[in-house]
Formats: sequence, C-alpha cells, structure tokens
Amino acid sequence: MTRPQISFEFFPPKSLEASFRLWDTVQTLAPLQPDFVSVTYGAGGTTRKLTHEAVDAIHKTSGLNVAAHLTCVDATRDETLEIAESYAVSGVTDIVALRGDPPKGSNGFEPHKDGFNDSCELITALAETGKFNIRVGAYPEAHPEAVSAQADVDWLKRKIDAGAHSAITQFFFEADTFFRFRDACDKAGITAPIIPGILPIENWTGVRKFAQSCGTTIPQWLDDTFVTAKRDDREDLLATAICSELCSDLLEGGVDHLHFYTLNRPELTRDVCHALGVTPQVRLENVA
Repeated sequence: MTRPQISFEFFPPKSLEASFRLWDTVQTLAPLQPDFVSVTYGAGGTTRKLTHEAVDAIHKTSGLNVAAHLTCVDATRDETLEIAESYAVSGVTDIVALRGDPPKGSNGFEPHKDGFNDSCELITALAETGKFNIRVGAYPEAHPEAVSAQADVDWLKRKIDAGAHSAITQFFFEADTFFRFRDACDKAGITAPIIPGILPIENWTGVRKFAQSCGTTIPQWLDDTFVTAKRDDREDLLATAICSELCSDLLEGGVDHLHFYTLNRPELTRDVCHALGVTPQVRLENVA
C-alpha cells in the first residue's frame, strides 16, 4: 500500500496546561511529515486571537505547513480580510474558509451587518486576493441545517466554483458513507480533491454525543462493540483497530489523503498512522 498523504487538525489552547498539550501533540505528530496541519476557531469566533497565536507559533517553530481556520462569525468583512492578510504576511497561505458555528445559546447563524453572509462570499473574497490555498468543509451526511444531502453537494459545488481548491469532510464511521458522497460530488461535476475527515475514538461516550449533534449516523454495530470492549477493558485496542480499518478501507477505495481530527490527543492518531505504514521520516543529511 502506497504511503498516503496525511494531515492533522488541532485546536487552540485556552490555558497553560492546554498549551503544553498542544505543543506535545505537535511534537508527537510532526515527525510523520503531514501535508498540512489546521487550527480551528471556537464557536462564535471565540478563539480568534488564540487561533492566530497558535497558527503563528506552530508555523514559526515546527516548520509545518499550517492552515488557519477563518470564519464569517462576529466580524466585519474588513476585520476578517485583515486577519487573512496578517496570515499571508507571516507566510501562512493555507486557509480553511468556513461559515462558522454560531455562539452557544444563540438561535442560529446571524451574519454581522458588515460581514460576510456565508462561506461562499468569504471564499470569493479570499480567492480575489490570489494569495491563498483555500480549503472548505464538506458533509458526507446532511448538515443539520441542510434540507437534504443533495443540497450539501450543491453547496459544496458553489464553494469550489467560488475559488476553493479542496474540501475536508466532517467525520463519519463507515467508508461507504464517504464513497457515496464522493460519487454524488463526481456526478455534480466537482473535480477538486475531497479529503475524508477521520475522528479517532478516544472516548466513545463523548464521540457518540458529538456525532448525534452533527447528524452523523451511528451504526448499531459500533454501539454494541464498544459496550463489549468497555466490559472487557479493551476500548483503546478497539479504537485503534476500528480507525485503522476505516482508513484502510478508504485507501483501498482510492483515497490518497486522510485528515485526522486529533482533539490535541496525539497517541491514538499516531498509532493509527503507524498501522497504515505512516512512520516518522528521518532526513539523512551530510551523508557522502
């Protein structure tokens, strides 16, 4: 099996302890030489400053290609493009352009009166600068706010047409979910790369709750398997096996890039990568 491209998502730290955890995560996964790493925004843009600081620190200290999340939430057009320009000046030219989640407790997304109305407007503005490689989100199962799965495909087509270069999907639990989505995108004329998002299951209770909020289908077999594994104290082993098998199925189906949502806990992601043959790459220098 050919070594796949990989990438990782991190989130910005909100405490000193979390800062150490992020740094440990970067140090653990950087030797796997990811194609890029991304850093998220919090709901409602709550971590905007922290995201900027984390992107800048990782870019300067690790040598990794960092993709900064940028959203439309709670900011004017000028403020958002100012942030993008500051990234470009510092050498960060990968952007994950998203509408963004509304603030907790709100009734849904409300655009800023002087801001971007949706992700397509943001993508168009970023593309017009000619400075960025623009990545966007994609939903292999219907987004909770979408009227249908086809509506999500149509919206992704609009984002690609607006100037996005590739898409990263929401996580899912079965490879066929991604393959069906990929086929639908192909039928819609989407030719940009679509990278499957992989969520290693660190804690099934937490992941299950998150999946329900995202509209991700939870297979009965997965529920049953984790009940048994918890009883036998084999949850970690099961999590590694399930994630590795999902990734292997995707690779066998023609996928060549996997994007891991690490939750700043690198061990399981590292173990899955090792199982796939993605091991630390050592540069040999000054060898005659």
